[in-house]
Amino acid sequence: MMYHQYQEGYIEVIVGCMFAGKTEELIRRINTLKFANKNIAVFKPEIDNRYSDNEVVSHAGTRVHSYVIKDAREILDIVTPEIDVVAIDEVQFFDDEILKVCEYLALNGKRVMAAGLDMDFRGEAFGVIPKLMTTAEFVTKLTAVCTVCGGPATRSQRLVNGEPASYDDPIVMVGASEAYEARCRHDHIVYNKPGINGYSKGGK
Repeated sequence: MMYHQYQEGYIEVIVGCMFAGKTEELIRRINTLKFANKNIAVFKPEIDNRYSDNEVVSHAGTRVHSYVIKDAREILDIVTPEIDVVAIDEVQFFDDEILKVCEYLALNGKRVMAAGLDMDFRGEAFGVIPKLMTTAEFVTKLTAVCTVCGGPATRSQRLVNGEPASYDDPIVMVGASEAYEARCRHDHIVYNKPGINGYSKGGK
């Protein structure tokens, strides 16, 4: 009887709301693989410059050096045959090209680890994340703690000048006086959000 040799290469996705520890978990996996002497290339989108211009940094302060890229295809220019693992943070900010890039890398024997927000501030699917979760071999969904009730938080509450954001606000706000909190579904408020069957919870 003939047996097929195990083939390396797969995609794993880490998702959740803000403050759920996605980047922390990604960095933990990166450091674990470093101990195993794996060659790792870490990437993040140019738009994410909150804590560092050339590092992936968690809210807790852990950090790893990363390549900062504008376009998903740049990853293919940097990843060499010697690279075993490709890690991507804030993957929700990339367009659909990231799906093809991740698929290509996995088919060519790379372990692809991607972390990002599964929902935007509206509580709706964020960009490419649903498709990426569908094609991934492994998906880890993390939760935070609701700042209102202490329950499991799965939503990112956007506050603009201390007030819940409106559904009509842009997904990415540049230069706005905004802040975020982790909220459960019951305490998550989005003004003017279309309701289920004509009803809207917590809207104005």
